[in-house]
Amino acid sequence: MRPLTNGLARAAVRFKPSAFAGTFIALAVAAAIVSACGILLETGIRASVPPQRYAGAPVVVAADQRVHYVIGHGDGRSDESEQVPDRARLDASLVATAARTPGAAAAAPDVTFPLRSAHGALTGHGWGAAPFTGVALASGAAPRDGEAVLSPGAARAAGTGVGGRITVTAPDGRHTFRVSGVTRKAGGADGDGLTAWFTDRRARALSGHPATVDAVLVRPRTGTTPDRLAAHLERAVKGAAHSPRVHTGGGRGAIEEPALANARETLMGLGGSFGGIATAVAVFTTAGTVALSVGQRGREVALLRAIGATPRQIRRSVAAEALLVAPLAGAAGLLPGYALARWWFGQLKAKGAVPGPVELSISWIPLLVAVGAGLLTSLLAGLMAARRPARIPPGRALGEAAVERLRPGVIRTVLGVAALVGGIIMTGVAASASGDDAANAALGVVMLFMLAMALLGPVIARLCAWLIGLPLRAGPAPAHLASANSRANARRLASAITPIVLAMAFASTLVFMHTSEDHTGARQRRAGIVADQVISAPEGLPSDAAARAASVRGVAASVGLLRTGVLVPVGSGDGRWLRTASAQGVSGSGRDLAAVQDLDVRKGRLDALGPGRVAVDGLLAKAAHARIGHRLALHLPDGTTVSPTVVAIYGRGLGIAELTLPRTALSGHVTSAFDSDVLVRDAEGADRKAVATALGRRLGEDVTDRDGYAAAQDEERKLNTWANTVMAGVLGGFAAVAAVNTLVMTVLDRRRELGMLRLIGTTRRQVLGMVRWEALLVATAGIGLGTAIALATLVPMTRGLTGEDPYVPPLTYAGFAGTAVALGLAATALPARAALRRTTPKP
Repeated sequence: MRPLTNGLARAAVRFKPSAFAGTFIALAVAAAIVSACGILLETGIRASVPPQRYAGAPVVVAADQRVHYVIGHGDGRSDESEQVPDRARLDASLVATAARTPGAAAAAPDVTFPLRSAHGALTGHGWGAAPFTGVALASGAAPRDGEAVLSPGAARAAGTGVGGRITVTAPDGRHTFRVSGVTRKAGGADGDGLTAWFTDRRARALSGHPATVDAVLVRPRTGTTPDRLAAHLERAVKGAAHSPRVHTGGGRGAIEEPALANARETLMGLGGSFGGIATAVAVFTTAGTVALSVGQRGREVALLRAIGATPRQIRRSVAAEALLVAPLAGAAGLLPGYALARWWFGQLKAKGAVPGPVELSISWIPLLVAVGAGLLTSLLAGLMAARRPARIPPGRALGEAAVERLRPGVIRTVLGVAALVGGIIMTGVAASASGDDAANAALGVVMLFMLAMALLGPVIARLCAWLIGLPLRAGPAPAHLASANSRANARRLASAITPIVLAMAFASTLVFMHTSEDHTGARQRRAGIVADQVISAPEGLPSDAAARAASVRGVAASVGLLRTGVLVPVGSGDGRWLRTASAQGVSGSGRDLAAVQDLDVRKGRLDALGPGRVAVDGLLAKAAHARIGHRLALHLPDGTTVSPTVVAIYGRGLGIAELTLPRTALSGHVTSAFDSDVLVRDAEGADRKAVATALGRRLGEDVTDRDGYAAAQDEERKLNTWANTVMAGVLGGFAAVAAVNTLVMTVLDRRRELGMLRLIGTTRRQVLGMVRWEALLVATAGIGLGTAIALATLVPMTRGLTGEDPYVPPLTYAGFAGTAVALGLAATALPARAALRRTTPKP
């Protein structure tokens, strides 16, 4: 019997290729999406950076760059960790410990920090690391106290050389050094960028971390392997602060390039989290397309049963069709998937989210998963669609092929109702949660509602056809006929509606979540920045900039802002985790801050801000269960744990900063302790333009007003906006292709029906009018259901993230809806015209 069923499958594919074209397209596009996400996920897992500066240091000791914490208890206990926002450092005393370790020939500290000069930004290092990083002198001598060695590029930019002088600006102010030497790069390469080297002690002081180092570079003695030395070092540094880790080989590159950790999380988030959602969407749409394709051949299946084919033969034939079409379609989608992954990865690199040395990784694993997922989906969907026609008696099967069965399957209905109820419950859970808990719960809402839509599609479609069909039945004959057709063919209608619902729901959720955050953040920034002047510089401002600005005539208050991020424990119970929150360190008193920023304080007093105290945004305070007078556990940018007392809770954290601390609480825990901005409040009656001019002369930096500053801050969210837009484009585009594909399949399958209408006297114009009205009904139902699901997701999500209802730009939403309508009309009108040309009765 197997040759017979395989022959049926081959004949069906060979002689009716149009019946499988829609399935082929859906599977190919699904494979492209799944393979692209899989390639990004694999790249995130395998991402590495070869050591460059540390290539000459066989062993590197560095602090653990993750904060570890425990959730749960007993058998449910698990260890979790989160990347520190900046960089964790080691105590400088570990350099001597490493030098005394058996097998160590030499050890040196390494510090890297930013500097400013009149000729551009500089990178500072300690000279002790120079022999380990391939740097040697071309002229002059090693630096002593008060001296610096410059790279050739830095010497040229400053127009100086050995014996000359260079003035640099560090976070603590300006310093002038005598140039003791100029370097050359080992191997003949010219210099090391715009770089300056100082004595190790001076370098640590300039960096703002006099007692810590970024890493300890160690060289083994002759006869000692790096791995053996690493084992000795691990024992020697065990138990030291910040949990030192010993690295050899390729692991040194990750320490040299701290951005690698964030890049890996970004890639794994896109490939894993978004990839999971994209895969689920692909499964939904592909399964619907395959089921539609098999269902359209219900008459053929019934005829095969009537001439003696057994249910087993029917199932084998459907399985053989899947095995013939799915692998070819999956293979056809791999190349576009690779192209999409490469474009996506290239864009992330260009926007600075991925370090330059990281390369796109590709192996057979994501490709096999993409093809396998399509094959499995096609096989299961086909067998489920063919299950009933193959099982029931032939006569009954012929009857159901002619007239659609009204009652849906019991199992499908029960599962669909369960998904619908689960979605409603999750909506309530999301509405009662706050912050990221609400956002995470809202993602479950959209997935459950989409599952309910897929399972209860015929029932929902019949309800939509009845509801939307009410005005159509009062319209012209084509509209009335479209309404009747839609009610009578709910399964076909559901297959057409589902992809549009997917496109509207996911695209709206991703895009409008971001527009809501942007809208609220921009409004809070514009209301919260009450300073008259804002001083800023691309490389940052020294810590004394605020004091120098305050000395300008006409200035009433001046506050420096140091912007960074900290880790805050949020959630409760087993759902507790560390979240990165934006923070600002402010110079001056809380009263000075109130003169330049209106944080919308709702509880407590901002003028109580001082050492050991913190002001917190209301949404973050709710998520972290923080209250006035209580201590809030924080992990500073380098992972250091502190517990300041909460003295104020305010309402404009999304637009300004979620945490406000004294500048001194943060400056010793960041790589760059330069102020991000200085906010200035003019004295009453002062001439604003005159004060701005005086500030520019006094500080030599750009001065703008509050409106220009707020607009500049909006630019910082461009990467997130771009990422969400791309994800919405990928999901929405795939769903749109699936919608067009399904609509074309349904119209082409109705050749006999359209021909019959022409034979009984319906004009060509009336038939095309009926098809257009049906397309409008499908688009309207899809837009309405998709919008409802998006709102059920967005309302609790945005209330948790912003404290407000979602902001939906009317033109953007109109663009989504208009695109859905245009695609629906085009995808039905064109194939309908083609079908009528073939079925037009002869006179």
